[in-house]
Amino acid sequence: MVFGRKRLDPITIKTLKPGRHADGGNLYLLVKPDGRKTWLFRYRDRITGKPRDAGLGPLADVNLTLAREKAHAMRLQLLDGVDPLTAKKERKETERAERAKRVTFSWCLDRFLAMNEAEWRNEKHRGQWRSTMTTYAAPLIPMFVADIETAHVVAALEPIWTTKTETATRVRQRIETVLSWATANRYRQGENPARWKGHIDQILPKPGKLKNVRHHPAVPYLDMHAFIIDLRERSGLSARVLEWQILTAVRPGEATGTQWDEIDMDAAVWTIPGERMKAGITHRIPLSRPALDLLRSLPRVGSFVFPGGKPKAPLSLAAGLNLMRDLRPGFVPHGLRSSFRDWCANTGVNRDVAERCLAHVVKDKSEAAYQRSDMLEPRKRVMTAWAKFIETLPRTGNVTNITKSTAKAS
Repeated sequence: MVFGRKRLDPITIKTLKPGRHADGGNLYLLVKPDGRKTWLFRYRDRITGKPRDAGLGPLADVNLTLAREKAHAMRLQLLDGVDPLTAKKERKETERAERAKRVTFSWCLDRFLAMNEAEWRNEKHRGQWRSTMTTYAAPLIPMFVADIETAHVVAALEPIWTTKTETATRVRQRIETVLSWATANRYRQGENPARWKGHIDQILPKPGKLKNVRHHPAVPYLDMHAFIIDLRERSGLSARVLEWQILTAVRPGEATGTQWDEIDMDAAVWTIPGERMKAGITHRIPLSRPALDLLRSLPRVGSFVFPGGKPKAPLSLAAGLNLMRDLRPGFVPHGLRSSFRDWCANTGVNRDVAERCLAHVVKDKSEAAYQRSDMLEPRKRVMTAWAKFIETLPRTGNVTNITKSTAKAS
């Protein structure tokens, strides 16, 4: 090939100043201000006419002879109507797709968890995510993620679908999430084989038709007065945390994790931050007089109202559970919320107010949009009435209707 200008040579290259120096045949040596030298193949895009530069590598790795060979190969591509940069990009995509075929589900799971674990509210949830996958999605763990099909997902779910339906449902959702992550990162292609609607729902029975809701054993609300008397006869934080849970109708973990800076004694309000709530939403609880009295009776040691045996840690859930097994065999602390809910139902408490007291989230989105208030004032009246009820020996068959009593008071 004939070149219309003097070509570069090894000696000339050593003395070149910063700038772009032509060798001919679209080949240039770019000398940077700091002295580094790199090869470029410059050509014009056949559609836009704009110049494009394809890097051929630094002079330290690509000598003059090799650079000319690379430039010659690119000129041949142009003669064949192939854009060198586009061809290079397509080749990289093909190589990436081939590498993706060797990426396992386990590898994707690890990277998905590493990226998302920080957003999850507590260590228990993070541990459950990984353990359920390694236990129940075990057949998928060693598989190449690009090879996973519907049959593989169903094979993992079927053994537990009818016996551990709730767990199986979570496992399916998590498999779907990991596979979606893999697709978004181009480690697999096509529809998600773990998707429910219009897919897995046509293969496996709907969970709602399988699972039997297991309610936590609840102390009858008419027995709550006797139960709280039994608790007050016991010393120690285990009894106090159960009493606190009864007076506030919270979950066991929310009760044991109570911190002093969440309590406003003057306003008589306990505010649990969203990261400690099951639904992830901040929850305010109006505190009755007995609840405030309980707080005042406790020594303030550290940040937790109910400190545990380990430094900077709350009382364990097992403490309240073990005491309850001793005082009321067959019942569990979580069932105390059901006791409160039963009392609400039998005393005419407005359903929405009762649900707010329990921090239950309204599942209907349109209904939830209208319920922006947390109903603190009506809940204050309910929690006061609840405290009064459990402080008083109930008369069988003569339970006061709170709706009527609060109406008279107002």
